[in-house]
Amino acid sequence: MTNRSGILFAVGATVAGLMTGVPSPAAADGVAPSAAQLTWTGCATKSYPTLQCSTVRTPLNHDDPSGRSITLALSRIPHTAKASQGPLLVNPGGPGGSGLAMAGFVAASLPKETAAQYDVIGFDPRGVGKSSPALNCVPKYFGPRRPDPVPLDLRTEQANRDRAASFAAACGAKYPDLLPYMDTVSTAKDLDVIRQALGSPQINYFGYSYGTYLGAVYAKLFPQRVRRLVLDSNVDPDGVWYDDNIGQDYAFDARQKAFAAWIAKHDSTYGLGSDPAKVEAAWYGMSEAVRKEPAGGTVGMSELQDTFLPGGYNNGYWPYLADAFAAYVNHKDQDALVRAYKKLGAVDDKGDNGYSVYAAVQCHDAEWTRDWNTWRSDSWKVHGKAPFYTWNNTWYNAPCASWPVAPLNPVQVSNDALPPALLFQATEDAATPYEGGVTMHRRLRGSSLVVEQGGGNHGITLSGNKCLDRYLVDYLDKGTVPRGNGSGADTDAVCPKSPDPEPPAAGTSAKTLRSATADGGAVLHGMLGFRG
Repeated sequence: MTNRSGILFAVGATVAGLMTGVPSPAAADGVAPSAAQLTWTGCATKSYPTLQCSTVRTPLNHDDPSGRSITLALSRIPHTAKASQGPLLVNPGGPGGSGLAMAGFVAASLPKETAAQYDVIGFDPRGVGKSSPALNCVPKYFGPRRPDPVPLDLRTEQANRDRAASFAAACGAKYPDLLPYMDTVSTAKDLDVIRQALGSPQINYFGYSYGTYLGAVYAKLFPQRVRRLVLDSNVDPDGVWYDDNIGQDYAFDARQKAFAAWIAKHDSTYGLGSDPAKVEAAWYGMSEAVRKEPAGGTVGMSELQDTFLPGGYNNGYWPYLADAFAAYVNHKDQDALVRAYKKLGAVDDKGDNGYSVYAAVQCHDAEWTRDWNTWRSDSWKVHGKAPFYTWNNTWYNAPCASWPVAPLNPVQVSNDALPPALLFQATEDAATPYEGGVTMHRRLRGSSLVVEQGGGNHGITLSGNKCLDRYLVDYLDKGTVPRGNGSGADTDAVCPKSPDPEPPAAGTSAKTLRSATADGGAVLHGMLGFRG
């Protein structure tokens, strides 16, 4: 998933310290090196005053541990309790998401007595952010304006195909030595290098979104190294990655319909009508209008979809997006859309890096069809039922149709050798649809699935839902999980959804994203980004 410049709450940390000579997991013979090999230095921020940073070396190719190494950037909030439960590695997903700020966020969001028991460890995965080398295949690849996503003619389709193919070729030309080792398995083996560097026989792991798949792959490779495993908003491990993206297309369309229904409910505020179908029609009318005449010369159809996509991840953005939507439709205010695009849709250098890693990992992790007729046929079929996001997502992933590195076989994450894992899933999640949580639950024998019934946000713990967080804290404190208290065979506990947002009070405005930054959910979703 890419991180959008207007929302990302960056850690702002400078990375210091260096560890050299870390053996690969295969060469370590299960003996963890001394934690003294890591040098931690202060990299405090205003939000996280006790944050520390370090680096660790890891083999580029884990099958050749004595060969070339690369650098991973680490962050830490140290434990303060007398007795420690060990390291808690945290990951925000992606692939391509920076995890350095996650250590501070998780430690600050957990109850103090819980966080005090852990060394909360954040990290930038290989190729990401402060890790070195960091990928950036085509700077400003998402700069405005891009071709229209819906290919109404062959010329538009060819422009998008050429653009995606040129991105893949540029990555291959720029990083021929790195791309063969950009994949989830290599990243999972990096986690074990981090474990060794921390001097711990086991790790605790807490991952969101793609981070759930990364955690499940690590658990498959090193089940004896897993102490506790928390997976929030689960990737369907059976669909990586082509089928999972098709599932997203349908789910994001459903969230767009929920957004339209919310606007209709608040017609007195937005004046777009009380019928959700008419509100949705007005949105597509706006999309067609900017296709013909981009708002401010900047926001065409592609940019508009990028701008409204975050609403599918977190309904905290709905008031702000509805404000811009209504301003354009009711008052012809093009500047409102431009402002919204700059805050929510525009991609900065971090986003360029995140997308480069996203493509490098997902295109390499598993086979994508090289037959463009299949892509076209599937996209038009899905678009007929789910037009909001389908073609935009097709072009986002289209570099995989001509990726310069041969694909790997996906890891079968089924596992019966783990301690109980704790999984969280919202029933209306768009980025990782609900069925993925059920599948992951079935694959990880002995796991427990906690469901947010009716919830549609992506990343649901540590976002203000006290019911969900109670299960998380009980697990981190004591290792306890709920068993069979849910409403069906595939759930162990059910929590009510967090309430939908309210429009801003009369006389105020949502322009400052006030409604989207009212709780920890906004900070979390800034870290998770808006793709995945």
